[in-house]
Amino acid sequence: MRATRRQFLLSSGALLVSSAWPSISFSQTEPRRGGVLNVHLGSEQRILNPALRASTGVYIVTSKIIESLVDLDAEGKPVAQLATSWTSSADGKTITFKLREGMQWHDGKPFTAADVQYNALELWKKQLNYATALHLYLRAVDTPDAHTVVFRYERPMPLDLLLRALADLGYVVPRHIYEKSNVLENPANTAPIGTGPFRFVEYQRGQYIIAERNPNYWRKGLPYLDRIVWRIITDKSAATAALETGSLQLSAYSQLGLADLDRLRKNPKFEVRSKGLEANLFNNTVEFNVRRKELSDVRVRRAIVHAIDINYFIENFLYGLGKPANGPIPSSSSFSPKGAKPPYPFDPKRAESLLEEAGYKRGKDGVRFALKLVPIQNGEDVPLLATFIQQSLEAVGIKVEIVQYDIAGALTAVYKDSNFDIATGWHQFRGDPAVSTTVWYRSGSPAGAPWTNQYGWKSEKVDKLIDDAASEIDPAKRRALYAQWVQAVNDELPIWMATEREFYSVVSRNVQNGHNNARWPSSSWHDTWLKA
Repeated sequence: MRATRRQFLLSSGALLVSSAWPSISFSQTEPRRGGVLNVHLGSEQRILNPALRASTGVYIVTSKIIESLVDLDAEGKPVAQLATSWTSSADGKTITFKLREGMQWHDGKPFTAADVQYNALELWKKQLNYATALHLYLRAVDTPDAHTVVFRYERPMPLDLLLRALADLGYVVPRHIYEKSNVLENPANTAPIGTGPFRFVEYQRGQYIIAERNPNYWRKGLPYLDRIVWRIITDKSAATAALETGSLQLSAYSQLGLADLDRLRKNPKFEVRSKGLEANLFNNTVEFNVRRKELSDVRVRRAIVHAIDINYFIENFLYGLGKPANGPIPSSSSFSPKGAKPPYPFDPKRAESLLEEAGYKRGKDGVRFALKLVPIQNGEDVPLLATFIQQSLEAVGIKVEIVQYDIAGALTAVYKDSNFDIATGWHQFRGDPAVSTTVWYRSGSPAGAPWTNQYGWKSEKVDKLIDDAASEIDPAKRRALYAQWVQAVNDELPIWMATEREFYSVVSRNVQNGHNNARWPSSSWHDTWLKA
């Protein structure tokens, strides 16, 4: 008999809940100035520079200190931030941004077009894990004056794509701090300098990060808060206790245990919500290192997926919060192919047949071969899925050893050292496949860049589809190209997007103007305030 989540966690108090959790609007009264917002940070951050590392664990801190060219509104549409306007040439190869004037970095130096030019060419294009693919065909960035930047591409860049991408991949750090330095080892990576509503104060490893109000912020009269303190609490139960005692007011991006999310939604002091996180849907992933002989055979990869009952996992381990994915594009996206279905449904007999066909017969001990699995521990579900995979594959004759690292060690093992056979973690879909999804499949990302194709897999057909779709300015043609791409990567299966899910926040009802845009935990919080 297969273990349920309850048996697996040795917990008798867990109840399945509906994904339709209620959303109750915060009351709106006159904003109050002052106060300290205490925020849960569930893992240590080795870098606090979103121009080098695209990650919600980075954004939740640094988007208050460092700003991007654009942000998103409540409907997920781009709105001005460091850039005030933008235009594209008819052929899509030249995109011009006008920048906000009179801006200062936190150290008092002026913000200019030269800063954006440096970030685009030296950080986004060369280092930032998702932007290297986005800007593959970026050839130059001109600065005709101090407040104008002109991006010049070899191939067309759809304006809608670029704007949506820049909300996450358009953070700007000061050129004068990074130029002529080793950017990966610059001290500002852990003591960030930006233009945002809050200024960095202190980072005590393993304890907290503090930022205080920027008195010279360009939005006059803002921010309302005096300080934000991110408290690093890796133990989920301890973080829940801190919320309940008032030591924390916010935990975002599903950093708490699912059982605690279920319990806290019934507590009148809190709201548990997915509203305000719509821009960051996510998947549980299974990545295959195709350098391994067995995994280089697509029949084996397909057999592994057929052997895993992902519906059972969702219902019994994720509290029903999610559904099997149809591929790398969420079903709610306009880019999702019509009528798409999960490509490899649970079918252990088919799994056994494919393994036999590939030449991997059971030995006397019933084992065909063994694999090393590394979980990249974004959330509690990741090690649970790792163990579920281990149990599932044992049934078809594949022995799995789970190797545990902290998140930084896992990222190194998977994306730098290739010291894995299978990896499990999360992928985030950010509105357009070219922002942070196709980079998981396209070859050519810088070695070691996390959450990119580092598994030794390459397809010229897939690379061409990715490049053609990313440079197609006709929306209907772009959707058609992505439909072809989904079919191709589902066939080849270098990665299995196993589930399709939403993030949740737990937020105190004393927090006002919270979750008022589509990526609020990753936005600036300039208008957030606290009730007395």
